[in-house]
Amino acid sequence: MGRWADREMGRRIEIHNCFPPSPHSPIPPSLWVSIILAAGFGAGFSPIVPGTAGTLVAIPFYYFISRIPSPVYEVTLVAFFFLSVFVSEKAERHWGKKDDRRIVIDEIMGFLLTMLWVPQSILSIVAGFVLFRFFDILKPFPIRRLEKVKSGFGVVLDDVLAGAYANITLHVILRILEDNLSIT
Repeated sequence: MGRWADREMGRRIEIHNCFPPSPHSPIPPSLWVSIILAAGFGAGFSPIVPGTAGTLVAIPFYYFISRIPSPVYEVTLVAFFFLSVFVSEKAERHWGKKDDRRIVIDEIMGFLLTMLWVPQSILSIVAGFVLFRFFDILKPFPIRRLEKVKSGFGVVLDDVLAGAYANITLHVILRILEDNLSIT
C-alpha cells in the first residue's frame, strides 16, 4: 500500500482501493466503480491540488459532451449532477470523511456547469477553468454554507454554485470581448 504526503494539511493519506478489486477483495465492484468515478478516474489521488487535477479531467469530458445538442446537454448535466451526488456519498462513507479531498467528481460537475452555453474555444475553456478554480477556492457567499449540507449533496452543491458564478462571469467576459474586440 503506497502513501503520499498531504502537503496542504501536514498529514499523511493512504492511497488504496484505486485498482480493480481482486476476487479476494473486500470491496464490492459497485463500490469500486463509485470510488473510481468519485476520484475522477484517479485525479483525486494526486498528492497536490487534487481539485485542480479533477478540473483538468473535466476538460476532455466537456469536449466530448459539448457536441451533444441542447436540450440533451442540459438533461445530461442534470443526470451527471445526481450521479455525482450518489458516488460522492458512497465515497464519503467508504473513506469515512466528509468531502474527502480524493472526491473530485464535484469539480468535474462544476466545470461542466461553468461551460454551459459557452461557445467552445481554447479561450473559453482556459477562461472557464481559471474562473471555476477561482470561485471554487475563494468560495464567495453563500458557497461555503452549501458545504454544510448533509450527504453527497453537500459535496456537490458548493461546486455547482461556484460553476454558476464562473459561468455568469465567463459569459460577461466573452460578451465584453465580443463587443469590443470581435473575438470568440
